[in-house]
Amino acid sequence: MPDELLDLTTACGTRPGLFCEWVYNQTDSDAAARIATWLVDRPLRIFLIIMVAWFIRKMLHRTIDRFERRVAERSPLLRDAPLPDDVSTVTGRRALREHTLAARAKQRAVTIGAVLRSSVSLAVFLLGGLLVLSELDLNLAPLIASAGIAGLAIGFGAQSMVKDFLAGMFIILEDQFGVGDIVDTGLATGKIEEVSLRTTRLRDQSGTLWIVPNGEISRVGNTSQLWSNAVIDVEVAYDTDLDYAIATIKRTLDAIWQSDEPDATVIAEPNVLGVERMGDSSVVIRAVVKCEPAEQWVMGRIARKKIKEALDEAGIEIPFPQRTIWIRNEAGSAA
Repeated sequence: MPDELLDLTTACGTRPGLFCEWVYNQTDSDAAARIATWLVDRPLRIFLIIMVAWFIRKMLHRTIDRFERRVAERSPLLRDAPLPDDVSTVTGRRALREHTLAARAKQRAVTIGAVLRSSVSLAVFLLGGLLVLSELDLNLAPLIASAGIAGLAIGFGAQSMVKDFLAGMFIILEDQFGVGDIVDTGLATGKIEEVSLRTTRLRDQSGTLWIVPNGEISRVGNTSQLWSNAVIDVEVAYDTDLDYAIATIKRTLDAIWQSDEPDATVIAEPNVLGVERMGDSSVVIRAVVKCEPAEQWVMGRIARKKIKEALDEAGIEIPFPQRTIWIRNEAGSAA
């Protein structure tokens, strides 16, 4: 290596900056070149690294913001759905569902945006920080090794929390369930009141509030998505003409389907499946009515009332438990 290049390397390092090299060539002084490196050359490069990192982060955040707005507004029907004043009617409950779906779409968009922005910021700042440290001639290998060990220790210690956060993120992104849905999580069953990245809060029919960690939810039964089925079991006596009973039930359900009753939210032709089972004192006929989501309970109550009235009018008996008792004498003959 030529002596001039060796001296320059000694003064300015293996990657000499333009300013350091210019100062060294002008002064032929190692001390002046080192001072120029620490006062001008390296601060300038660090400043450029910070500015480039800030610009990249800004542009990526702007792209994520546009993506977030598109996700939130991709369904014009759900955009800015108003909150109804009265939810005791079907119209009010339908408006409430639309409002909830709109809120869920926005929640998904906000969650996606927050996760992407955090990931981008972490990656950009981490890379920028490593480049800044390299400009200060720090040995990064021990630092990276220590960070890896610390991350591994934290990962083992907080693995349940990390599991909850990851599960919550996928629950929201995939819209598995949301506020207002009635779900069975295996751990609890009830109406969803809040979904966060770590926990899901739902309230059961008795009013108990259940707080379930998202990582503990291995399967979900959602009764409020797209449509629901009201399953109606009707018991009739054994001596009933089953074809006549099935026809009566079918005619009653069809009348509900075609009626203008505001609480009847039937969205498809009712289906009478036939004999479901034979019990101790009755034959069970099952019917299924497809209705709007989360309306199966209201629809079931309406249908049972109408069917009861129709069966009474048709003279079809709804049985009660009966027992036949045989009394035998000592000889064993029937009385």
